[in-house]
Amino acid sequence: MDIERIAVHESAGRAFPLSALVESLSSLSVPVERVTDGERYGPGDCVVTFSPREAFHDAAWVHGVRAGYDEFDTDAYEASGTALTNSTGIHGDTVPETVVGYLTMFARRLHVYRDQQRERVWDHEAYEVPFTLTGERVCVVGLGTIGQGVARRADALGMDVVGVRRSGDPVDGVERVYTPDELDTAVADARFVVLAVPLTDATEGLIDAGVLDTMPEDAYLVNVARGDVVVEDALLSALDDGRIAGAAIDAYWEEPLPTDHPLWGYENVVMSPHCAAFTNHYHEDIAELVRENVERATRGESLRNRVA
Repeated sequence: MDIERIAVHESAGRAFPLSALVESLSSLSVPVERVTDGERYGPGDCVVTFSPREAFHDAAWVHGVRAGYDEFDTDAYEASGTALTNSTGIHGDTVPETVVGYLTMFARRLHVYRDQQRERVWDHEAYEVPFTLTGERVCVVGLGTIGQGVARRADALGMDVVGVRRSGDPVDGVERVYTPDELDTAVADARFVVLAVPLTDATEGLIDAGVLDTMPEDAYLVNVARGDVVVEDALLSALDDGRIAGAAIDAYWEEPLPTDHPLWGYENVVMSPHCAAFTNHYHEDIAELVRENVERATRGESLRNRVA
């Protein structure tokens, strides 16, 4: 594969300043250009993008700046012969650190006190409400780069870590690894259930009413995966009925989340606008992946993180 141009699509600006990525790629021997919708692509182009476009199928290679690629029609890429790569493997610090923040907020009630600060209220939670993470069980569903990062940090905090992994293979810092058919057993005693799986046919709707009913009433759901991994109505019902203690959500069924969506109204729900992976050097992580794959393409080697 001969790459003659890196085209940075305007949609990548949802993740970082385009100029920052262009500058980080400036050491390449091929030109790096910012492009907008309406651009034409050829067999020497690599497109770096946040969102898919049909026109990209004329390029040699498309790199998505997110780990998830469920919005991209992999069959169409296969048919066109255009390589598709994603950015998995670079979120092993950012997303897990965000998850630790969620867990700490719920345990130490920081979200409550932040809300009280806005109202200039000096009050304490009831004696029996605050707790420590040490000794609590967390179930990490999905033990890839992000899930393993969560597990390592939870283990370091003294938590009892279990996980769910398709292969069932052991993972450092995880006391027991369950397979997906054992999901109910895995979450049954967990104070926190952290979702870190990709969205696939197998994981869509994975967290349904049955799984939520199996979780303890004092448990919290944390979703840093994709919105559709959770059945929307089932989660809202569980929150309404007090069948779980609360949730932290970074990925939604529709984004941006409509202003009239019920989730906005729950005091026991912490929401972030799909930004768990954001960091001020994200563009550098993406640039490193792109540079590596340009070199691989030049040598005729397979591309890292190729998904189609």
